[in-house]
Amino acid sequence: MEEIAKKKVLSCIQPSGMLTLGNYIGALKNWLNMQEEFDCTYAVADLHAITVRQEPAKLRQQIYSTAALLLALGIDPEKSNIFIQSHVPAHSQLSWILSCYTQFGELSRMTQFKEKSAKHTDNVNAGLFSYPVLMASDILLYKPDLVPVGADQKQHLEIARDIATRFNHTYGDVFTIPDAYIPKVGARVMSLQDPTKKMSKSDENINAWVAILDSKDDIIRKFKRAVTDSEARVCIGENKAGINNLIGIYSAVTGKTAEQITAEFEGRGYGDFKLAVGEAVAEELRPIRERYETFIADKKQLEDIYRMGDEKAAYIANKTLSKVMKKVGFVL
Repeated sequence: MEEIAKKKVLSCIQPSGMLTLGNYIGALKNWLNMQEEFDCTYAVADLHAITVRQEPAKLRQQIYSTAALLLALGIDPEKSNIFIQSHVPAHSQLSWILSCYTQFGELSRMTQFKEKSAKHTDNVNAGLFSYPVLMASDILLYKPDLVPVGADQKQHLEIARDIATRFNHTYGDVFTIPDAYIPKVGARVMSLQDPTKKMSKSDENINAWVAILDSKDDIIRKFKRAVTDSEARVCIGENKAGINNLIGIYSAVTGKTAEQITAEFEGRGYGDFKLAVGEAVAEELRPIRERYETFIADKKQLEDIYRMGDEKAAYIANKTLSKVMKKVGFVL
């Protein structure tokens, strides 16, 4: 009986510093399950990181750290491919070609460009403007069927689809038009200090966010200080953004429903609940932190894994790039 080929999935992650519990619950936790169902490719998107000024030594360390964290999460290089974006020159080459098939007006409407331009007024560079074209190249090189996206990335996938459709209309069936993959599970994790805002590592209040690699003591301390309301009843409700957020987090790491959580903490105060959430999160992240320390301490093993991934990625990417260049009319 012929084996049915798995659908291809591509996910990219920037090495932009410490990843949070929000990143883990909202996206990364799903990646482990996805590699069993799909043919997955994971890229450390270091080229994207330099639209904002970086300290070279710090950026290098963050690239290593992100690669190690992917492995620590349980991504298996025997099942999925892990590589570093800048090690595959086809990304930059295709980006230039596709930029000539992308309209200025399309890029000027991108929400993220407007937001980052406002935030980094001293460095509104061309790379920040053309960032979506590089992202389109990241995606289209590997011909994925699906691309996991959050709310802030939907617009980037849409423009990648538009660019691919335009190119295909001109030159024939070259690119696969990918669909968005919306995970079945995963909650939007909010700030522990302002639960009306998304949890973010850029928050100046270190008690507002939990890093995946935080120690158990730090995690519990941050949850103990989480903002709640005065009702002192553990349940989902209006005007209970803090408790709603904590219930969502507790549900994500324990698998319990909101109803089960409400029953479990009936008659108990917020202090007990916040401690329980902190301990559950710390236990969920503990094995990841322990595996991370193993991978980051063995640089040779880490390099061997991503170098192997670089070669696999380059083979696939170069095939796509060659086809594109022939279609456009370049001499190969």
